[in-house]
Amino acid sequence: MDTLIAEDVLAKKKKKKYIIAGVILLVIIAGIWWVRFYFKPVLTLADITTAKVEVGIIENTINATGEVLPEFEEVLTSPINASIKNVLLDAGNKVTRGQSILTLDKSVSQTDYDKLQFQMESKQNEISKLKLDLEKSFFDIKSNNSIKQLRISNLTDAVSSAKRLLKAGGGTKEDVERAELELKVAELEKLQLENEIKSKQQTMKIEIREAEIALAIQRNDLDALKRRLDLADLIATRPGVITWVNKNIGSAVHEGDALVRIADLSGFKVAGSMSDNLLDKIHNNMTAIIRVSDTQLRGSIVNISPAVNNAIVSFDIQLNQKDSKVLRPNQKVDVFLVTATRNGVLRVANGPAFNGSNQQEVFVLKNGIAERRSVKTGLSNFDYVEVLSGLKAGDEIITSDMGDYKNVKTVTISN
Repeated sequence: MDTLIAEDVLAKKKKKKYIIAGVILLVIIAGIWWVRFYFKPVLTLADITTAKVEVGIIENTINATGEVLPEFEEVLTSPINASIKNVLLDAGNKVTRGQSILTLDKSVSQTDYDKLQFQMESKQNEISKLKLDLEKSFFDIKSNNSIKQLRISNLTDAVSSAKRLLKAGGGTKEDVERAELELKVAELEKLQLENEIKSKQQTMKIEIREAEIALAIQRNDLDALKRRLDLADLIATRPGVITWVNKNIGSAVHEGDALVRIADLSGFKVAGSMSDNLLDKIHNNMTAIIRVSDTQLRGSIVNISPAVNNAIVSFDIQLNQKDSKVLRPNQKVDVFLVTATRNGVLRVANGPAFNGSNQQEVFVLKNGIAERRSVKTGLSNFDYVEVLSGLKAGDEIITSDMGDYKNVKTVTISN
């Protein structure tokens, strides 16, 4: 048979269980406290970067990319279809105005020039022959006109004679009418011939003018080809440095192909580009900061391309110090466009600790302890972040990434 257990015995057993559970809980809590006390997060100064909050100027910027280009660059192209005969100077050489750089084989174009010159001489002879033919034709017409005039005079006398004979009874009325009809026909023939003379004069002028225009066109073509032949020996038109030259001797080049690039390296500009999503934020005369390694240069936007290619907008930046020694042709640089500027604000050096949010959690360093603190930020750029609240001038904060310590309030910093 089962034996009933007294209620006081059950109560004692429950109380004992509660006591054991409480002891275990206290041991766990004490263990956690002990671990946190003896194993606090510790960093060394070598593991972190710090910066002090200061009062200064803050510039809000948007990022872009840029390429350094010579402020002036001349491209010498082939004036004719030819082949490269000789390269006198290589890239990197300095040139002066009028110095020869490259020569072309212009034998084919010279043959074309000679052929065109013969064609022009033939056209001149053709014009001379045309003038002689037209003058002869015009002379023949004028001679016929003179003959017609003599015949009219003779017929006029014949009409007068027929009328006198009719009055004297020696002629008939039909003779008079016949003579008058022949006179009228002769006068009409003369009038027709005179009109023909006028038409011939105009035709002569038009035909000669057309031939002269054709000759002038050939002469212009000849002069243009002569100029291109003269330019076949490529020379520098101003002093500079050769940045590129086609050195493929013997290779065929066509009219308009680039052969030499000459840059004036005494001054540079920056060709910038950025996403067209930010097109509405940029404008002419906008301040730009150009970072070249550890050097910062300033300038302003002077031209924004109206065309957008592959979602990229391009613009030109004029540098305040265009002759800086740190600039090199085709050098890639970082560009920061200033959208806003504030003076006399709290600022701190930018770093991985800032994620771009207006509300930030940062660690303030004091007496070897870094304490987590919430701060509000404003404008920012590559160098600085504006502090609106949560910090004061002179505070030293950790600017390196502290993402691994986001759940702790303090971190010990050792030397």
